[in-house]
Amino acid sequence: MKADLRKVMQERVLVGDGAMGTFLYQMGFPVGISYEELNLISPEVVADVHRRYRDAGTEIFETNTYSANYDKLSKFGLESKVEDVNRAGVRIAKEVAGDTGYVLGAVGSIRGGKRTNVSTSELKRFYQQQISALLDEGVDGILLETFYDIEEMDIALLQARKLSDLPVIGQFAVEDVGHTLDGYTMPEAFRIMREQGADVIGFNCRSGPNGIMRAMETVSGRIGIPMSVYPNAGAADYVDGQFRYGATPEYFGQTAVQFAELGARIIGGCCGTTPDHITAMKEALADYVPSPILEPDPSESKPRIVLHENVDERSGRGGQPTIVDLVKHRHTVIVELDPPRDLDIAKFMKGAETLKAAGADALTLADNSLAVTRMSNMALGHLVQDRTGLRPLVHIACRDRNLIGTQSHMMGFDALSINHVLAVTGDPARFGDLPGSSSVYDLTSFEIIRMIKQLNDGVAFSGKPLKQKAGFVIGAAFNPNVKYLEKAVQRLEKKIASGADYIMTQPIYDPELIVAMHEATKHLDVPIFVGVMPLASGRNAEYLHNEVPGIQLSDEVRSRMAGLEGEEGRAMGVKIAKELLDVATAHFKGIYLMTPFMFYGMTAELTQYVWEKSEHQCPTCFNPNNQLQ
Repeated sequence: MKADLRKVMQERVLVGDGAMGTFLYQMGFPVGISYEELNLISPEVVADVHRRYRDAGTEIFETNTYSANYDKLSKFGLESKVEDVNRAGVRIAKEVAGDTGYVLGAVGSIRGGKRTNVSTSELKRFYQQQISALLDEGVDGILLETFYDIEEMDIALLQARKLSDLPVIGQFAVEDVGHTLDGYTMPEAFRIMREQGADVIGFNCRSGPNGIMRAMETVSGRIGIPMSVYPNAGAADYVDGQFRYGATPEYFGQTAVQFAELGARIIGGCCGTTPDHITAMKEALADYVPSPILEPDPSESKPRIVLHENVDERSGRGGQPTIVDLVKHRHTVIVELDPPRDLDIAKFMKGAETLKAAGADALTLADNSLAVTRMSNMALGHLVQDRTGLRPLVHIACRDRNLIGTQSHMMGFDALSINHVLAVTGDPARFGDLPGSSSVYDLTSFEIIRMIKQLNDGVAFSGKPLKQKAGFVIGAAFNPNVKYLEKAVQRLEKKIASGADYIMTQPIYDPELIVAMHEATKHLDVPIFVGVMPLASGRNAEYLHNEVPGIQLSDEVRSRMAGLEGEEGRAMGVKIAKELLDVATAHFKGIYLMTPFMFYGMTAELTQYVWEKSEHQCPTCFNPNNQLQ
């Protein structure tokens, strides 16, 4: 007989399996079908995936039943097959797991973070039906995964506890690492789940290893029970019509021990992970001996309330040259500062004032970047312009607004005299903090550039004439961190042909790439602002390199950042950024600095560094008042 799972977790770290859905997708099964139905119609395919994970070192197997509940299966006309699908999923997994592997019945969130019309009574009935079928077929425990809020997790957990005393694992999917979707801090959420009878609590999906690790760190002190983690293989990138994940097996192997040291006793993988990822983690944990699990800390932390600070109001806008005018004559610096994810704008406005004082020519504000909800860049752009006199440069994402909303939005910017914009596609909504929201994409980035240019001609999106013309200066995004730079430049040429007035690049960490980009783009007649984002820590460097699409760090940069945290990490990040600026300012007049984690002191220092170099290179070109010479 297998050893008791609860006892085993006290003594060592168990390796879970990796993704089922995205692995089936990689095998050629399309999005939009019921992967759980394969338990009935193609059981050999599901068994093959389980075997691959078993051969990679998996000790804990999840059944292919994540969405095998009445509500989800009804969308495929399979609502009468709930018990059959779940029972078949257990039988397949148990056959592969054999006498030594543990099989957990996978139960996913029904609401998925949405405020749907699925009532509480329906949730109870649906979870009771699915969990009963899993238990009847003989699972070793229940895994509640990808839950966004305490309310639904509690409903599912109570149903499991009514039906069995087998181990129950509850895993949250969090984007804001400090809270569940319904506002509970993670320490509060863990305490509630522990008191309701969960044997293991953890995190899965939504984030790669870095985000999961940050979420674990918020649960400080003694939680009293083991944790489990199943991170994604970084953020998904859409390349050549397919979703791809960038985090390598080697990276997962490196992070496995870190997870264990933070209290994880089950470590597997979620979206994008493969048997290779599991092999790497299994090898990394081979000789690992965990510390004892401590009893709960009686003094669990309470959420803090941050009071609003007063902000001095300033004014001063109008009559400024555009950044395209400026960059023709001298080095010009755009600095990005993310709008807050809260209602408190004090720190943001203080950062804007600091960057204005450092000599930034424009402050660029993203439009809910990474599909994470932030304060409106229209409102903040107006405040920045009104209080500091600094040019706002706002991003416009195709994701969030249809044609009506986009034109309305642009008309509002025009009324506020905000005329610098950057047209971007926008990350899909399902990868953000409100995955239940819709991605619109009425327009591509090419089309939105043409439509905004149309407003400059005094013509509405509908083709009807307007009583006056807009005056937008339109930027486009460019990612040079690709295998074939010439193909990326060809795509960029199309954006320029659509009407882009200037270009802003993704962050670059390779001096040689800056030089290569200069050679590849010197024929273009629009200015390019080279993206430089200082690294904040060694972990930040690894996260960007392994998990964020479009960013690649050299081995040399990663080596220099390795192990550095806090002030030491930021100091090295600024040093590396200055070295990149030495090359960038020698080849381009446009500089685009991105502020990491609201450490605006870093980008203020780099802005001043650009001016010091500019003044040295051309003393008659620099003017701290941002006026043309």
